[in-house]
Amino acid sequence: MTSVAEARAAMFAAAQVIGAEQVALEAAHARTLAGPVIAARDQPPFAASAMDGYALRAADAPGALRVAGEAAAGHAFARALQRGEAVRISTGAPMPAGADVVLIQEEARLDGDTLHVEEMTPGRHVRAAACDFARGAVLLESGRRLDSAAVALAAACGAATVTVATRPRVTILGGGDELAAPGTSPRPDQIFDSCSYGVAALVERCGGVAVRAPLLPDDPDRIADAAAAAIRGSDLVVFIGSASVGPHDHARAAFERLGARFLVRKVDMRPGKPTWFATTSGASVLGLPGNPASALVASALFLAPLLDVMQGRGGETRVRFAKLAHAVPANGPREAFLRATVSGDVTGQLSIDAPRDQDSSLLSVFASSNALLVRPPHAPAAAPGVTAAYIAWRD
Repeated sequence: MTSVAEARAAMFAAAQVIGAEQVALEAAHARTLAGPVIAARDQPPFAASAMDGYALRAADAPGALRVAGEAAAGHAFARALQRGEAVRISTGAPMPAGADVVLIQEEARLDGDTLHVEEMTPGRHVRAAACDFARGAVLLESGRRLDSAAVALAAACGAATVTVATRPRVTILGGGDELAAPGTSPRPDQIFDSCSYGVAALVERCGGVAVRAPLLPDDPDRIADAAAAAIRGSDLVVFIGSASVGPHDHARAAFERLGARFLVRKVDMRPGKPTWFATTSGASVLGLPGNPASALVASALFLAPLLDVMQGRGGETRVRFAKLAHAVPANGPREAFLRATVSGDVTGQLSIDAPRDQDSSLLSVFASSNALLVRPPHAPAAAPGVTAAYIAWRD
């Protein structure tokens, strides 16, 4: 079997960035930059007031100054400030030429058009030109996923469009005679399909375009036909189930008939041992176990970072640490990923708790967890309070 680290390395080496396209900024949220965002001008492009009050020359204080007019946001004072003058100013308004300090409204003593000021320090309550960023600065690097703050920053420099990675098209295949689609009436010996919905949601969250194909029966020819069509129309194919060694597990054979080259056949992990990966003349193929928890664990470890790599991001999975809330038993020979919940106390100390029942068919356990507790092969039993590694499942 292949270790988790070796399997990830093989998959990432085979993955390729799909391409790039220009999109309007309002459609760029959650997309990945394929080119940097560079500032076209300074921000702010002028020295600005940081407070409501009066702009003046510090050299004129202390003294009595004549209020000569007003500067508002979007409406600069029309001329340079003269000696002995002040200008009423709003937050964000350009500082008049010659002014170098702002007396805030709350501290102003006004007598008609005369402003009485004490000694002032130059620069107080003034935002310098280019204090946020300067023209030519690289504001956002290629590979950055655009969250709300990044979109706002791109807008602040005037970018109406950005160059982003093309979203990978991911076809999700799977089935089995034991599965029925939600909303249908299953036979007594069937269960509802859940894996394809969870995997599709993960694909969309990671920036891909998920295409859920209809459920397939346990028929080698039907599986091969669907696999061939998916390879032709996808950047990545995910096949759920039919990956073990039973008489009705036909997926591997179907892809072998299509010329697939297997780079990973099994992974030395629990759950998720049947995970596999292959390349074809078209799309790459990731095979996931049919048990829901196994499929979602493998998706977190392999599918999510694969989609990152295909969009020009690094495929690293961040490992974090927390103290065990309860003891965990010794681990066996395979690297284990236990569904767990991380929580924090009032001091910010993180603790992690993994339920005892980790059966790979228990989707309810996964839905109530937010992390995967990582247990190395042959790890000894660990007592409460011991620091343990985990991977966040939901941020």
